[in-house]
Amino acid sequence: MLKSKEIALMIDHSVLHPTFTDVDLIYHCSIAARYKVATVCVKPYAVKQATALLLNSGVKICAVIGFPHGNSTTDVKVFETGQVCADGASEVDMVVNIGKVLGGDWDYVSNEIKAIHNTCLKNNSILKVIVETDFVTNDEDKIKLCRICSEQNVEFVKTSTGYGFLKGTDGKYYYNGATEHDIKLMRKHCSPSVQIKAAGGIRTLDQLLKAREWGATRIGASATGEIMNEAMNRFDQ
Repeated sequence: MLKSKEIALMIDHSVLHPTFTDVDLIYHCSIAARYKVATVCVKPYAVKQATALLLNSGVKICAVIGFPHGNSTTDVKVFETGQVCADGASEVDMVVNIGKVLGGDWDYVSNEIKAIHNTCLKNNSILKVIVETDFVTNDEDKIKLCRICSEQNVEFVKTSTGYGFLKGTDGKYYYNGATEHDIKLMRKHCSPSVQIKAAGGIRTLDQLLKAREWGATRIGASATGEIMNEAMNRFDQ
């Protein structure tokens, strides 16, 4: 039977909101340590501090690069990857160059992923490639990215950043985040060795379990406390 500790090991606890301060980082690292999640996912400048805060906790550090829109040059992304790895990150979540994807410059996209993944491998870190499905909406583009990531033997393909906001006709901003369609599509078109991370809008235990059912093995979430409290009440009684 499923236990809450198995749920915890699916979660990258996200500490990525632009307004978060060092005080927020300390608080969220304490949540990550309390529930012993897989990683705490932080902004690049926060890696050193998070590494110190979570020393000997069993919680790994995940850093985002090129976040959230993927627009940095490849050289900058490679440098940023090396820096966060040197500072303590053992997992890296990178955003693809969305414009290059939408423009069909697949050689650029593939070469960039390869360069960043090689840097991760040199530093004994794993790579998650963020598709950003709120901007990359064509299934053919998503499938092509899954195939490139499979060819490059990356460890994960990830749905979204959670910050791919779109402006609606009412003038308000929204995002879809991780959807059943995209998780299943990625699982179908990635090689079996590539895992799927679902991120964006997963705030409840039931949503996490649905993503797991659809093929995700890792979840990006900021509502970790709520999810874990519900998991302990449901599975550990």
